[in-house]
Amino acid sequence: MVNGQQPRLTARQQLILAGVVEEYVATGFPVGSRTLVERAALEVSPSTVRHELAVLEEQGLLTHPHTSAGRVPTEEGYRFFVERLLDRLEPRPAGLDLDLSGVESQVDTALRATTEALADLTHLLALVSAPPLETTSVRHVEVLLLQPNVVLVVVITSTGGVTKRLCTFDEPVDPGLADWAGQYLNETVAGLQLGARLLRSRLEDPALSEREREFLRCFAPAFTDVLASEEQTLYVGGAAGVLDEFRADELRTYRRLLEVLEHRAAVIGLLRAGLMSKRPFVRVGPDLEDPDLVGVALVGAPYGLQHRNLGTVSLLGPMRMDYVKAIAAVRSGAHELSRVVEELYEG
Repeated sequence: MVNGQQPRLTARQQLILAGVVEEYVATGFPVGSRTLVERAALEVSPSTVRHELAVLEEQGLLTHPHTSAGRVPTEEGYRFFVERLLDRLEPRPAGLDLDLSGVESQVDTALRATTEALADLTHLLALVSAPPLETTSVRHVEVLLLQPNVVLVVVITSTGGVTKRLCTFDEPVDPGLADWAGQYLNETVAGLQLGARLLRSRLEDPALSEREREFLRCFAPAFTDVLASEEQTLYVGGAAGVLDEFRADELRTYRRLLEVLEHRAAVIGLLRAGLMSKRPFVRVGPDLEDPDLVGVALVGAPYGLQHRNLGTVSLLGPMRMDYVKAIAAVRSGAHELSRVVEELYEG
């Protein structure tokens, strides 16, 4: 990369670079000119290809290890390759072998199924971030009089989550008050997001009597405590399988990757940038801002609602990964999850 800009390559140079990346990903061995002519069906001589390889090396896109005549991609070479892939994506992703029809009432089950499917399909480390809790809306509220002075409130969210709050009063509760509370909450807070200011105001509505407001105050934690006590959930799959994708000289990087995973906040921070993206994204080596992850690449895609991203579907693995397959997988996973959350949040 020159002055922060990617080099300009001819169509033939782009084809040769892509051939080097794909062949190196497949075999793990440096790629020579004769191999490129044979495998990439280039209609030029090996000597012409050798010249172009030398030009690509001067551009910083390829390098050759030790005295080998073959070349391998550099970080810049991978970055150039994946940017061309992202620029040529079809409008609609290919289908992923992922059936979420039976889990559409539970977002967490759909997220887990997506994580497992991506890990099995790619043998990479699959990371799927859950929607922020404050974006979840209230679907239904139950107020149950369990004993004369014990009331249970059950809040069911749009994503299938359930929170409960048990309230014990000094005196027996009027059954009519409990029935009113259930009806009032379903009429006034159903459909509101857990983090919405309007939801909190409905529990303290001045139009209500003091007796009614005092009764509702006991239930407020069922709507608010979950936001204060829980962090955004991250689903992880394939930690064992991805080990097979790292070579012996890359095991230090793999160990560092596992250390990073132990700090979920750091991983969510890596993925958060993807929430601002409208298309799939790739982070290569230094883009991850961790000197011990220079040999790692992150491929991801956002999912969510038409007007807002809610989370990301990502794959982490060695820089020498199958980017075509990885990009297709995260796009398909994100597409399926978007369909599920749209039905749950807006259905």
